[in-house]
Amino acid sequence: MSGERLLTLDALQVRRGRASVVHGVDLTLDRGEVVAVLGPNGAGKSSLLEAVGGVVRAHGGRVERTGRVASVLQAPGLASRSVRANVELALAWWGVPRSQRRARAMEALEQMRAAHLARRHATTLSGGERRRVHVARGIALRPDLLLLDEPFAGLDAETRAALCEDTGSALRTAAGGVLVVVHDRAEAWALATRLVVMIEGRVVAAGGPDALLAAPPSAEVARFLGYDGELVLGDELVLTRPPHVVLDAAGELTGTVTRLVPQQDGVRIEVTGAHGSVRTVRPTGSVGLGDPVRFRLDGAVRFPAPAATGAP
Repeated sequence: MSGERLLTLDALQVRRGRASVVHGVDLTLDRGEVVAVLGPNGAGKSSLLEAVGGVVRAHGGRVERTGRVASVLQAPGLASRSVRANVELALAWWGVPRSQRRARAMEALEQMRAAHLARRHATTLSGGERRRVHVARGIALRPDLLLLDEPFAGLDAETRAALCEDTGSALRTAAGGVLVVVHDRAEAWALATRLVVMIEGRVVAAGGPDALLAAPPSAEVARFLGYDGELVLGDELVLTRPPHVVLDAAGELTGTVTRLVPQQDGVRIEVTGAHGSVRTVRPTGSVGLGDPVRFRLDGAVRFPAPAATGAP
């Protein structure tokens, strides 16, 4: 049933050798949720997932799980047999009766848009196809809690985007609850109903993806979520994303174009002035390098400036 608590982490701590890599993490996950754990390399994301799955021991705190848990690890290790046989083999290990395996395998492959691969031998698959089958195995199990560790790692951008979109749709309809570790912000937004940001082994933010992007709780989190412009206006530190910055001849802020980066649908423009630097995107050819410009802010997040708090 929706809303049933499937996972509770209470002050979880994990060590790797002598190093503490997860520090006092509190987290809950309910049936029907897809919770994405996002953070830079070394943030402790995979260690957290392994502690939830029982692969590594928690050195402190509590891990409480409800129901059956299945893990889809990073490496898509497939047996030397057909795609459908690979999924059916996972179902056999899970204890699914033989009479149900083929139908469940094909259903999961269909959800991952990989049914056309069912008779293909695993050794003939591309990297993206192998990932689709790998995720389909986890979905076919119908666990209460499905754990995914960077399921799109190592793929090119186009393949990753397509697979991410299809996986998001499948997860929302096929699993009881999902905890997924991702490295890329776009993946988190495509998959998650709730986002958890980890930095240096600690949870520094949590909430709905859109709400968190609109109102990050700290400058550190804002920068990690893509706020790449920074101005100091009076006693405020103003952080911006490209959509917040509008070149406008009547704008109250001024600067000089210091960088132009061509993109598929325009050009990324960096503007530097007395108060700091911001970035925006405009059609190609709208301004030139070195041009003086005026701009205004259409949204931003604001924090006390370092000088106002006494911070270095």
